[in-house]
Amino acid sequence: MRLSVPLVNNLIAFDVKRKLIALPLPESTQIIDSKSYAGKLEGCGNGMQYFGAILIKSDLSLKALNEFYIIYQAENPSLTVEQQTDNIIDFTNQDLSFSQTIDSENYYMISSWGESGYFLSDYDLRGH
Repeated sequence: MRLSVPLVNNLIAFDVKRKLIALPLPESTQIIDSKSYAGKLEGCGNGMQYFGAILIKSDLSLKALNEFYIIYQAENPSLTVEQQTDNIIDFTNQDLSFSQTIDSENYYMISSWGESGYFLSDYDLRGH
């Protein structure tokens, strides 16, 4: 059981990322990298959190990207679009980063948080 709980939690986080990858891309936009993570990422206390992100490169502005993705935020309120100036994902408690080097201002991170009904998820030490 000890090995299966982290594996299930990783799969839940991977599914958050998979759903982001499955979203349509606006014109002049491509996916460069993606990341998922299960663990305690923000705040204090105990509890698992599930994070997914894609790094995109686009000729569109941040405003245009937000306008494009707003329809998906109705279904997923945690979905955010932010400009990415380096490969570090800096709003988390963990050292997360994209593997791609960012060499221009045309990079953006689309991220989302997931939830789980898995009753054993809190037995994963990464959530403490």
